[in-house]
Amino acid sequence: MIVTLPDLDPRNYSMSSLKPEFRVLPREVPMHNDSQINLLGLTRAQLTEKLSEFGTPKKQLNMRTSQIWQWLYVWGVNNIDAMTNLSKKYRDELKKNFVIAPPELVSRQVSGDGTRKYLLRIEKNHEVEAVYIPDEGRGTLCISSQVGCTLTCSFCHTGTQRLVRNLTSAEIVGQIILARHDLEDWPVPGVSTNRNRAITNLVLMGMGEPLFNFENVRDALNITMDGEGIALSRKRITLSTAGIVSQIARTAEEIGCLLAVSLHATTDQLRDKLVPINRKWNIQALFDALRSYPRLSNSERITFEYVMLNDINDREEDAIRLVDLIKGIPAKVNLIPFNEWPGSQYRRSSHKRMQKFAGIINRAGYASPIRTPRGEDILAACGQLKSQTKRHRLR
Repeated sequence: MIVTLPDLDPRNYSMSSLKPEFRVLPREVPMHNDSQINLLGLTRAQLTEKLSEFGTPKKQLNMRTSQIWQWLYVWGVNNIDAMTNLSKKYRDELKKNFVIAPPELVSRQVSGDGTRKYLLRIEKNHEVEAVYIPDEGRGTLCISSQVGCTLTCSFCHTGTQRLVRNLTSAEIVGQIILARHDLEDWPVPGVSTNRNRAITNLVLMGMGEPLFNFENVRDALNITMDGEGIALSRKRITLSTAGIVSQIARTAEEIGCLLAVSLHATTDQLRDKLVPINRKWNIQALFDALRSYPRLSNSERITFEYVMLNDINDREEDAIRLVDLIKGIPAKVNLIPFNEWPGSQYRRSSHKRMQKFAGIINRAGYASPIRTPRGEDILAACGQLKSQTKRHRLR
């Protein structure tokens, strides 16, 4: 059944009493064969190399790269024929070897608070989810980096879906491309300049651990930050990690976006249970890496994410230990009310207890907002994402 969605303009967003809506979308992915290369996800250097391999004259390479790059990431075109400043002959040659293939939009759900959750199908019929969260003066897109997750954090719904594979850079960038189409967030060539964007911020807080897919995440984010393309500032992009210590310094050097750390506990005994990667890199190892983080400064704080679990990690002594752990680190602590999902063993802390916890951190000199849950009615809130993909097992 197809349900007509309400007219939601994220640029004029305000909290409302909208009921959640669901819509199954028709297939819109261009047909292509395995020999064609997806233009999405190629870095500038890779795009130039591929154009050269398929016969573009050397003296034209830089110009052709810039033209195609702008069509992809400034104007958001979804077919090569739309690249009208390329000759028809050149476009016909491109179509023999290349395709523009973002993920397939399978379904879109709209929460009563305006949050949009996208179910996306990628190669080999795998599925991932992305979420758009509108707010006053800004719009945040939360994207995924893996199909499933290998971390198995006990409070996270995504963690109950085993890892299938890493997303390619094309599949990561493709989530942004697709969401901008859905939100009508692309300028029209010769008509609009898109000064008032729907998507102003990007967070890698969806399915998967980004630092276990470092190269593809790096390439996708460098494409996103390119000033002649999507052009999102690195200070408007936040990468969230559970604490892959071996990749933390590399994140600053090769990506340079803001860093968030999913902490959730202040002792190794509890974090081993909540965030099992702690058994490989414990709290001491994690904080040693964070204190030497190359981009650490008062203007570029590390955000610590802390999900509030009733009678598990929300006591006064937990807050005091948390303050001791982050002492000396320019930081912010986001307290996240636990978002319940079917079969979860945890419950959300009371608002009174969360306020008391936040007060201890605030008095120590750190910002500690309590995040307002968004999209809970469509399982789009933090920790609730889980596609219907089943792990493919080798026979």
